[in-house]
Amino acid sequence: MEYNSSNTTNMSFRVDKTIKKRADALFKSLGLNTSVALNMFLTQCVREQGIPFTPKMTSDAKKAQNIIEDENLINNNIEDLL
Repeated sequence: MEYNSSNTTNMSFRVDKTIKKRADALFKSLGLNTSVALNMFLTQCVREQGIPFTPKMTSDAKKAQNIIEDENLINNNIEDLL
């Protein structure tokens, strides 16, 4: 798909300053600019009819969730015994 001014539109969204700086640097190291990288992402989303990667929790967040679930299970088992 060719991009020219007649078939493009502007998008505006908010992003954390640090994330933007780090992403800009990453894309630059890959020979891209942020606009091209985001267009690649959106194009891939449309092609795959979904997000082109599996969103998942960080390991620390996942560990915290597992601890909470384990504590809930233990508390439920204790209540069943009483």
